[in-house]
Amino acid sequence: MTFPAKSLINADDTVFLFIDHQPQMSFGVVNIDRQQLKNNTIALAKTAKLFGAPTILTAVETESFSGYIWPELMDVLKQDPIERTSMNSWDSEELVAAIKATGKKKLVIAALWTEACLLFPTLCAIEEGFEVYIVTDASGGTSQESHDAAIRRMEQAGAHSITSVNVLLELQRDWAKRGTYDGVMAIVREHFGAYGMGVDYAYTMVHKAPQRGEYPHKVIGAATHEHA
Repeated sequence: MTFPAKSLINADDTVFLFIDHQPQMSFGVVNIDRQQLKNNTIALAKTAKLFGAPTILTAVETESFSGYIWPELMDVLKQDPIERTSMNSWDSEELVAAIKATGKKKLVIAALWTEACLLFPTLCAIEEGFEVYIVTDASGGTSQESHDAAIRRMEQAGAHSITSVNVLLELQRDWAKRGTYDGVMAIVREHFGAYGMGVDYAYTMVHKAPQRGEYPHKVIGAATHEHA
């Protein structure tokens, strides 16, 4: 019998927290292309949903400053966000209670902005014994320097940097996991550029799948130990 590696994230011990992916917050992001930021965040949300990990949304000053959470993110997660006024979401008793109610000790966080709304709760969660993974490409800061400095500070406190595609592959890990294989390939094809193009090529040119429409389920290389 094999057991999940404790050093890797697993859907059964991890909760995903999406903080302030709102228009006004997005306007201030300059360290990453905003469309790429949205792409990565939506991919992360789809990943959490595919693997059945709990997700929590929070927003700050929606109607007085920040605007509503991106509709694409709401369409994926389909849940009401926890509204707050503090820059530090860990100041919200409702939010912290929701996180603790999941019973999970690993926390994957993406937030706008890196230097405040990602940094503050990350430090607080670590102090309370959570193992925190910060999704650097689904978060953004008001300058490259601010983003990088905040990442360094969180890492120095014990946080682990991770990217959206890293999360997807870490949760899948084995291409023989048929229950999520097709879903992973769909996320890769839609959100991960050259990787997705490579999957399209492998399906159509190598495995002779139709050029259009949904590809039939097939664990590529299941017998040959190759993978997409």
